[in-house]
Amino acid sequence: METRPWNWLAAVVDVVLIVTFAVIGRGSHGEPFAPLGLWTTAYPFLAGWAIAYVTSGAWSRPLVTWPTAVVVWVLTVFVGLAIRVATGQGVVDGNPLPISFVVVTTIVLGVFLVGWRLLARLVLRARARRTGAPTGAATPQR
Repeated sequence: METRPWNWLAAVVDVVLIVTFAVIGRGSHGEPFAPLGLWTTAYPFLAGWAIAYVTSGAWSRPLVTWPTAVVVWVLTVFVGLAIRVATGQGVVDGNPLPISFVVVTTIVLGVFLVGWRLLARLVLRARARRTGAPTGAATPQR
């Protein structure tokens, strides 16, 4: 399978899902939907994602789950949380990094960043079986 179209699509899907995570988070805490507020919430994770996307080689292997998608997920969370702490975001009762936020962030971004890739691979494999195309030709490398 030609991976070039997936390079851009994977990047767009990841960014949309990270912004969606920020929108959901802001909404669940009753924060107003404002572009600057959304940017403030999302940019630490977008920065983490950008670092992860380049360093993991995800741009060349966009649908590879292990190790690529897992590295993108872990670095997105780690760098995003580090930036939030460094910039004083999300302090609750003097705690700069509430464990509940770490757990929710890790789970949600894991489902978002790894989960969609797993679903895409399943769909591509099913489509390849249906059309009779060789599996290796219709699905990206592992």
